[in-house]
Amino acid sequence: MSEPIRRILIAGAGLGGLCAALCLNRQGFEVEVLERAPELAEVGAGIQISANSARVIAGLGLLDEMRRRGFEPEAAEIRDGLTGFTCYRTPLRGVHAARYGFPYIQIHRADFHDMLHEACLAAGITVSTDAPVTAYESLRDGVTVTLASGRVVAGDVLVGADGIHSVVRAQMLGKEQPRFTGQVAWRGTVPADRLPPGLVPATAGVWVGPGRHFVHYYLRGGRLVNFVAVEERKAWQTESWTEPGDVNELRAAFAGWHDVVTGILARVEHTFLWGLFGRDRLPCWTEGRVTLLGDACHPMLPFMAQGASMAIEDAHVLAHCLAAGRAVPEQALVRYQAVRIERATRVQQQAVANARLFHVRNRAAQILRLGAIWAGTHAIPNLATSRFDWLYGHDVTKD
Repeated sequence: MSEPIRRILIAGAGLGGLCAALCLNRQGFEVEVLERAPELAEVGAGIQISANSARVIAGLGLLDEMRRRGFEPEAAEIRDGLTGFTCYRTPLRGVHAARYGFPYIQIHRADFHDMLHEACLAAGITVSTDAPVTAYESLRDGVTVTLASGRVVAGDVLVGADGIHSVVRAQMLGKEQPRFTGQVAWRGTVPADRLPPGLVPATAGVWVGPGRHFVHYYLRGGRLVNFVAVEERKAWQTESWTEPGDVNELRAAFAGWHDVVTGILARVEHTFLWGLFGRDRLPCWTEGRVTLLGDACHPMLPFMAQGASMAIEDAHVLAHCLAAGRAVPEQALVRYQAVRIERATRVQQQAVANARLFHVRNRAAQILRLGAIWAGTHAIPNLATSRFDWLYGHDVTKD
């Protein structure tokens, strides 16, 4: 009988990788995180953390710090991008926590990443930068990874948390064939003090129009406004979060929209543009003592605001499965996959459905759909909240 596992290697020091490191450390495992970048400098702008993942953050003792660094919106809204008509509104601040036990928090990705990294260092977790994993080898009682430098690192289990272009996934399952969705997204932030007072409501706001939509919300206690603007296009070649976008092109795409949208865009100085690609559900996430986590196994389109939350849920479940199955890690990883794959797939599918909802091209059809949403939520007031109970109310500690 093999010795119980104790040393876990994680490829990737993004949000999912660092969160997994903390969860595994709490279960008594020795963890080393191997990050390809020469230094930790998380890119991106805002992310949204709902109760289902805030529960995990609370379990790590980091919820108060997240609340200090983030922003809790008053409500979530869907509004017509041209007229401003509010067809959907559900309260969040206070109400979300009362219903699900934990708050809804918007936080800058870099702030969250710094918070996790600091917690890892405080816990004695090794985070190695400039250490890109190029391959792994499964052994009878463990796994080794080879870094670009030629260094070989040994562990009992390998977790591929290395993102949408995962090297670990590519070796496990072969080269993927992502499909361009026909949508591109601009993202960026604007300091709130550069905007007219009262222009941007303290909500998680979605503005929809024919072939495009616009999202805004506050970060850093209300000092920063985050935006994501999505437009349909026929073709796109790259899948990168760091390609500069043309601010004038962005403004032109949303010309004639409501004053809130155009007012934010008028103050934008820099923006990034990336193409949105869809992927099929993977046949498996696990091979022997190697498994995948977060975007490496279930990348999400940004239309449910759940990409980070699903990776956080993964981290908790993975750690508990391995803790319960230390003697037989292969079975523990199979259980982790079984627990997580259906839920992650459902969220992926809902994000695709939201893209269709937001981007009805025919204006008359869009007005009818927005009106139906308004009528439904007013006829059955609890519907706006209860339809997300399966998502926000899920307790991963009971999986």
